[in-house]
Amino acid sequence: MTLVQLATWLQMDVSAVEWHIGALAQRLAERGSGLTVQRVAEGVRLTTHPRLADLLHERLSYVAPEPLSHASWEVLAIVAYRQPITRMEIEAVRQTGSERALETLMQRQLIEEVGRKEAPGRPILYGTTAHFLTQFGLSSVGDLPKLELDGPPDA
Repeated sequence: MTLVQLATWLQMDVSAVEWHIGALAQRLAERGSGLTVQRVAEGVRLTTHPRLADLLHERLSYVAPEPLSHASWEVLAIVAYRQPITRMEIEAVRQTGSERALETLMQRQLIEEVGRKEAPGRPILYGTTAHFLTQFGLSSVGDLPKLELDGPPDA
């Protein structure tokens, strides 16, 4: 849930909500609670503490989805770092087709159509989703690790 949503529902300033969220997170940590506050996608969520993952996995018989293919991971990384980006631009980087990987990533709600490029044919632009940020524990795409380039940066 975004801080703005919480502030609206609680009829408080965003700064007050942030303070209360921080206080809650601190109290949960001090008590060794099974819950924790996680900041994701410009908001927060109350989750179970990571130390309980194995126990919950065992108890709930969680069935993980099929792992992403190498191609899907490549496409996801390209989209995450270069968004918004078209399919043709992705394929230029990969030097191979990417349609199936894009479909898979969209089905898993990791990427989405974010608009159309002002170019002939008005190709679809892809970007990551709030679900992507949540799954990777990021507040924004700015939190992605910096890339180390082998060559000089593009001019």
